Amino acid sequence: MNFRVLTQRMFLTLALALVATGVLAAPPSYRLAVGGLACPFCAYGVEKKLSALAGVERLETNIEDGSVIVTMQDGMTLDEASARRAVKAAGFSLRTFEQVPPGALEGQ
Repeated sequence: MNFRVLTQRMFLTLALALVATGVLAAPPSYRLAVGGLACPFCAYGVEKKLSALAGVERLETNIEDGSVIVTMQDGMTLDEASARRAVKAAGFSLRTFEQVPPGALEGQ
């Protein structure tokens, strides 16, 4: 094997390793479908309750489709029961709760 081929393979291996660790290191995110989320005031109420949960790093609310993306800090997770309680405390109902696969939110 010549030096050029070896160098290309090493570069490709390194690039793949960096991409894989970047995806695996992404903090967990969850998509919550919230029933009754219809206006910015509603969004504020839900965001206030969800942001009070331990480990929440970022919230992205989409009023049009009634969803909230909750991104947790590294090493932290969100369980459905806690999300349900927070949404209910804000006066709304949690319709669905799903973990978003790593990398699925990039480019949105």
